[in-house]
Amino acid sequence: MEEKELIYDWNAAGASARVRPVVELDDETLRDGIQCPSVLDPPIAQKLEILHLMAELGIQAVNLGLPGAGARAVADVTALAREIARAGLRIFPNCAARTVRADVEPIARIVDDTGVPIEAATFIGSSPIRQYAEDWTLDKMLRATEDAVTFAVSLGLPVMYVTEDTTRARPEVLQRLYTTAIECGARRICLADTVGHATPAGARRLVRFIIDEVVRPTGEPVKVDWHGHRDRGLAIPNTLAAIDEGVHRVHGCALGIGERVGNTEMDLLLVNLKLLGLHDGDLSKLPAYVELVSRACGVPVPPNYPVFGEDAFRTGTGVHAAAIIKAKGKGDDWLADRVYSGVPAGLFGRRQRIEVGHMSGMSNVKFWLSAHGYDCDDEALCQRVFELAKRANRLLTDEEMHACCREHGARPVATGD
Repeated sequence: MEEKELIYDWNAAGASARVRPVVELDDETLRDGIQCPSVLDPPIAQKLEILHLMAELGIQAVNLGLPGAGARAVADVTALAREIARAGLRIFPNCAARTVRADVEPIARIVDDTGVPIEAATFIGSSPIRQYAEDWTLDKMLRATEDAVTFAVSLGLPVMYVTEDTTRARPEVLQRLYTTAIECGARRICLADTVGHATPAGARRLVRFIIDEVVRPTGEPVKVDWHGHRDRGLAIPNTLAAIDEGVHRVHGCALGIGERVGNTEMDLLLVNLKLLGLHDGDLSKLPAYVELVSRACGVPVPPNYPVFGEDAFRTGTGVHAAAIIKAKGKGDDWLADRVYSGVPAGLFGRRQRIEVGHMSGMSNVKFWLSAHGYDCDDEALCQRVFELAKRANRLLTDEEMHACCREHGARPVATGD
């Protein structure tokens, strides 16, 4: 049967026929990601490994850090920029900077030292609540914007102008801030859901307003970015909504690390873009990217984390396992990878795993025995393992399964999956 006949896709049914926008990715793991209160700032050797994996995954841009934070930040950003040049990595760097000259100047110095172009991501708060807390007037914010962007442009830096807390800012304020930045030479602007306030509907309205009422009237070739946070658990849907409304680039961090509960999960964003046909790169190294960031930053991957958690493609439930086993019996790997999985494991360097536990059926037992080289036609052995599983309150480990087989006197004739 044709593959397209086996899955009816409600995600696409009745959807608009308009061409989906091409979207780029900006990885914030090495900047916003390591601002998470609970993570480690990795040593430079591990940052370099992470940088290489970003490039291999087809991520187009990377935030190397905030050089204005001090000497260590300058050293790490410099080393990362040098590595981009040395290895010829196809990834464009940017650095964060407050809208003050003291933050912009170190970026220009690193560009001079390394010869690597770096985009200055100059940011300033924009919401009324932030203005009130900081005692900022709009005139003061406009002056800071004009001075910082003009200064960065005068130093030869491409500028991305970022308004923090964009999703809680008044439209007339955003219009004046962004227009000023564009008039001063910024050719990329970023909408930041800094405190994770947005919903998908709100993200759509904001993006539409910025493109129609701010960017188009300038007549300049300005690109629009989206930067999301996870405070309401809506970072991925908000980012997809922003993409659908036409932003040019979206930001994320590995494992969703970042301020408070973190940023849009770059790994899960890549998964979704791949499944939507919006990313054509090879993502088989995504597990390595997730594992490296987890280890380097000291962030455990929860077992139930989508795609990359231990349990993502693991089942001990009889009904689920039986369907996968039957699919495998048809000699169809495509079928086996999708019959009980909305995300095909093989696309992302993972595999389906069938194990044995208290919710298992006999098919689980026979599959495990066969995969590990035991005689799955030995009914007494199958029954012994099955009874052990039914007495358990969890999945049995491979060691427990092997021990049960040894007690029965069974020995594997070959090793397998």
